[in-house]
Amino acid sequence: MKKALVLFSMLAMTAPAHADITHKLSSSVQLTVNSAATQATRLGSSYSVSGSGVNTTDGTTAGTISAGTITSGVMAPGTIAATQASNGSAFSYSATYMQADAVPTSAPSVGAVSNFSSQTSNAAGSAGDLAGTITSAGAMTITAGGAGTSATGQFVQELMVK
Repeated sequence: MKKALVLFSMLAMTAPAHADITHKLSSSVQLTVNSAATQATRLGSSYSVSGSGVNTTDGTTAGTISAGTITSGVMAPGTIAATQASNGSAFSYSATYMQADAVPTSAPSVGAVSNFSSQTSNAAGSAGDLAGTITSAGAMTITAGGAGTSATGQFVQELMVK
C-alpha cells in the first residue's frame, strides 16, 4: 500500500503537458499591367571661353566676347575671333559650346522621339490572357499576359509550436 501511495503522490505532482500550436495559411496573387510612361531630361546650353596671351573681338569691338542670342531656349554664341597678343610669345585659347535642347511646344507622345537628348518611353502594357488563381490546397495557376505585364503568386504555410 505504501508503494501505491508513493506512486500516486508522484503522479499527482506532475504537471499536464501544454502545447500551443498555431497553423496559418495565406495565399495571394498580384497581377500588374504597366501604364504608358515617358521620362525626358532637357539639356541646357553651356558656353565657356578662356585664354591668355590673346586679343579677342566680336567682329566690331576689340577686347570683347559676344553674349550671343537665345531663341526657343537655345543659346547661340556670337562670333569670337582671337589673335595672338604678341608675335612669338606664348598663348593659349579655348572655346567650348554645348547646344541645348530646344524648349518643346507640347508634351512628347508615348513612343515618339522628341527633341530631348535623354529620353525613355514605354508603351502601355496589354493584359491579354493575364490571370492567376490559387486553390485552397495551395495549387497555383498563373497565365502570362502581353507585353508590359507581370504576375506573382505566393502560398505561405506557417506552423508554430510553443
